[in-house]
Amino acid sequence: MNGEPDNKKQQVNESLYSKHLKVYPQRIAGTFRRLKWMVLGALLGFYYIVPWIRWDRGPTVPNQAVLLDMAARRGYFFDIEIWAQEVYYLTGILILGAVGLFLATALAGRVWCGFTCPQTVWTDLFLWAERLIEGDRNKRIKLDSGPLTVSKAGKKVTKHFLWIVISLLTGGAWIFYFVDAPTAAINLLNGTASTTLYGFVALFAGFTYLLAGWAREQVCIYMCPWPRFQGSMFDEDSLLVTYEEWRGEPRGKAKQKDINNNLGDCVDCDLCVNVCPTGTDIRLGQQFTCIGCALCIDACNSIMEKLGRPANLIAYDSISNQLSRAEGKPAKKRFFRPRILAYLVTLAAVMGVMVISLATRDRIEINIQRDRAPLFVTLSNGDIRNGYTFKILNMEPHDNSYVLRTDELKGALINVIGIENKGASEVVLKVGPDSIGTFRVFVRMPLEDLENKSNEIEFVLVNLKTGMEIEQETVFYGPEK
Repeated sequence: MNGEPDNKKQQVNESLYSKHLKVYPQRIAGTFRRLKWMVLGALLGFYYIVPWIRWDRGPTVPNQAVLLDMAARRGYFFDIEIWAQEVYYLTGILILGAVGLFLATALAGRVWCGFTCPQTVWTDLFLWAERLIEGDRNKRIKLDSGPLTVSKAGKKVTKHFLWIVISLLTGGAWIFYFVDAPTAAINLLNGTASTTLYGFVALFAGFTYLLAGWAREQVCIYMCPWPRFQGSMFDEDSLLVTYEEWRGEPRGKAKQKDINNNLGDCVDCDLCVNVCPTGTDIRLGQQFTCIGCALCIDACNSIMEKLGRPANLIAYDSISNQLSRAEGKPAKKRFFRPRILAYLVTLAAVMGVMVISLATRDRIEINIQRDRAPLFVTLSNGDIRNGYTFKILNMEPHDNSYVLRTDELKGALINVIGIENKGASEVVLKVGPDSIGTFRVFVRMPLEDLENKSNEIEFVLVNLKTGMEIEQETVFYGPEK
């Protein structure tokens, strides 16, 4: 009715998405920070240096220790050479990587995310460059919130220039794993590289600049699928970054603690939040936004040391240990658990299969394609001739000579275009190092020696150096009897 108050609640237009709040990680020193610098140095050193390691492979392939040669369809890892048809080794490597990651997660939580993930490594590197130019957390916050000045513009330009340099070095190093590094580097620098090469360097450099410089923690929180299901790999004995709530709560400032003995050890300084690269407050419990970098442990221990209180209020610990200590019981440590044993057995089995396969694999393969049009040719003397395309894959870094003969059909004569024109029971074929030899092979038989229209024939290839034999069956066609 008119004049009566409306008791309905007014609708408030609110966004379903919260505005992104930039995270300004604070510098911290401590055990885990030093460990992260060591891991970062080792990984970046490996990444940038490995393509430049030389390995003598002979005159036909690049002398690069680690190379994925897409044009030649083969991969090199020091003394191991993988061809395209051996792609199942890549499957084995992926299985080892996945199971190894599951094992690491079951043992130590998100240790991969916190220490070795490329996003973490390059974000740490970009943060180092940012702190070098703009200063630590408070200075960066003040700089961003302040007006644009010549000093601010200079710092921003310098920072982004340094980021771009790091990104270009990163993109270039990635390309060097797919092409000969010294040759590609010279071509890139003198402007003679292909458009494709420049394009891929720009692509990988651009993504490095975007993800490590701008997206940062948003990649870990919103883009990466790993945090969504890694919790299923934890158990009560997995080592995680944990907060001892039973000891730290209720929180209170240090002065309040001196007055009120009921307060816990946490002085609510928020340093653990300030140093976190994702802005996570570990005191609120386990969260998927925590990447397990353990910098909050260094932060909290630095405060506990100043206040003269026991360390490891925040610690790398298991839930079972936390519960035991909360109840005043001895800590429990269980390393060998069913899931750990399952992962170890799987790793050992896959690794064993791969090692045995690599040690016993053949370095030669043959492929035979018989002519289909016509199926056979009747020669002037009445003999029946069949044609075959014979391919020999020599996967060794040196020349090899092979003897080719036939079994099953007695009296068969072999004629290879360019090698043997009169026909013989055996023919010597030569194939260069790391190459495929393709030969046109003709086999002829007297008509009276053929029993059927379709006859089994077996090609036997013998390596003259090693004596190894390879056999492959096919069909020899003749007319209807």
